[in-house]
Amino acid sequence: MTNVDIVFRYATPPTEAVTFALANTREVYGIRRLSFDSAAHTLRVEYDATRLNAAAVAQLIRQAGLQITEELALTSPAKAPEPAPAAYTGN
Repeated sequence: MTNVDIVFRYATPPTEAVTFALANTREVYGIRRLSFDSAAHTLRVEYDATRLNAAAVAQLIRQAGLQITEELALTSPAKAPEPAPAAYTGN
């Protein structure tokens, strides 16, 4: 299993009917989690990339009735640099 997150920005907040339809997408094999950020107007979907791809996930969300305006790139936190190896002093 390869878990992948994808984030979509939506135009208008989902209605109750759309929310229920989105909840039903969890029944699709491979959809793991849906989470809304109402302040940012985004929906994050965690899915199994061995079962689905980004285009299929976007299609499921659109079929549920959510108007997607864009797919946002996820950024990962910066990796801390590794410490330099200690210098050999020959002692």
